[in-house]
Amino acid sequence: MTKSRFSPLHADGHQMTAQAFKSALIQGALALLFAPVAHAAPTITAAITQRVHPVLIRNDHNELLELVVKVRGGDPPALRTLTCSLDGVGVLHLELLADNKPIAMPVKPSSKITFAANHPLREGDNVFTLSGTLKPDGSLSGQIAASCSTLNTSAGPVTIQAPPPVRRRIGVALRKHNDDGVHTYRIPAMTATPKGTLLTVYDMRRRMSRDLQEDIDIGLSRSTDGGRTWESPRVIMDMGEYGGLPQEQNGCSDPGIIVDPKTGEIFVFAVWMNGKPGKHQWRDDGSEPGYEIGKAAQMMLVRSRDDGRTWSRPENLTRKLKKEAWWLLAPSPQAGISLPKGTLIMPVEGRDEKGTGFATIMTSNDHGGTWSVATPAYSGGNECQAAQLSDGSIMLNIRNGRQGYRAVMVTSDLGRTWRAHSTHGNTLIEPPANGSLYRIDHDGKPLLLFANPRSQKARSHHTLQVSLDDGRTWPEKHHLLLDESRGRGYPSITRIDAEHIGIVYEGSRADFTFERIRIATLLRKD
Repeated sequence: MTKSRFSPLHADGHQMTAQAFKSALIQGALALLFAPVAHAAPTITAAITQRVHPVLIRNDHNELLELVVKVRGGDPPALRTLTCSLDGVGVLHLELLADNKPIAMPVKPSSKITFAANHPLREGDNVFTLSGTLKPDGSLSGQIAASCSTLNTSAGPVTIQAPPPVRRRIGVALRKHNDDGVHTYRIPAMTATPKGTLLTVYDMRRRMSRDLQEDIDIGLSRSTDGGRTWESPRVIMDMGEYGGLPQEQNGCSDPGIIVDPKTGEIFVFAVWMNGKPGKHQWRDDGSEPGYEIGKAAQMMLVRSRDDGRTWSRPENLTRKLKKEAWWLLAPSPQAGISLPKGTLIMPVEGRDEKGTGFATIMTSNDHGGTWSVATPAYSGGNECQAAQLSDGSIMLNIRNGRQGYRAVMVTSDLGRTWRAHSTHGNTLIEPPANGSLYRIDHDGKPLLLFANPRSQKARSHHTLQVSLDDGRTWPEKHHLLLDESRGRGYPSITRIDAEHIGIVYEGSRADFTFERIRIATLLRKD
């Protein structure tokens, strides 16, 4: 039987030889191998997120907005252009960053800005930041808002989901990490002198961010133009190598400041530890009963009689003020107040004969010549600040680590006796951290201002609040969120002039942020 034989045909119907057939197969395979592959187009979305925080003079980079470009599937394209809008003054230049690195040339500010970039996108989230640098002589009264409208990629245009832009307040990075060779600045307290000079005192933590015991001096920053510019820091308390011990065993911390409006004299108190490496004055035997240097932490004082330009040598007030049985007496790191008849009130804190923390005040009726410590107002708290209420009584607002709410006590006899306020332990929340209480009189009415990290979870949501009824209520419509991100938390408020208050706080953008705020803004009358 004859076997049939397969004979491939050419396109014209003629039979192909075996060699020709083999060649055609190879050519077809190569064509398939090197033919362009059709890929599915990637899915690209873009959305703007904006957190509430200030933009700061002296910061090299200020985040104005964050753009997240999500790429899913297909070949990731490249970002070609991004067009943004800017509303506000005082910006020196703008940058577009990816992974904190510039990806386009800096541009001068205008109402509309287009960045040209050939930046490859990757699968997943691509995060871009619009960053601005402010003019060093810029105004603290303005606000800045930014948004993005058009995103073009090598795969085509992408619609940006953009909520209404956040209007950012302008402030000053008063102190930053490693300024003047100091590792960390902490614990600010601010006040104003009769001449209108703003004074902020603080810890200069030279080697690391940790608290006592460490190499810490008390520093001062001074402004004579309402906080727009600040002089270089002055060291106003440094215990050197007392007792032959190194600087890191002679730290000073937690400054409190008060000005006598009648004499203009300024007093800064701080706590000094000698020896005890690795200890802390608030824990165990970091400070002990008695008065002995090297065992008990010491209450120190420096004075200025020339508007904060020069300062006296440190005086030790421990034996004059501290009860021998107490484990500690220290200033509260805040500003004191003066009553209309001249009594000076300085908030203080300590550890009683059982080692338990307490908060109270000390007073002077002779322009700071002598001081008297009152009865402890609250056991279990520590850092505090005082303000006078409409009826002449004194409110003490206290850090309270036990409940998630501020402790609030009131005295009508300069601290001989105390009673709980109606908001004690139930109204003002905290994480905990230091807070600031300050009274102003505006349009003939007394107002209480309160600032702290308004959270029970973390030192975030740094907020100013206003009470129109001696602290009984704090209406939400008078809350001003300054910085929602996490910082170290400590704020201090003072009055600048008839229309403005100033606040310094440990926010998320610098060791210390200073802001100048219109009182009308707090009252929602702008």
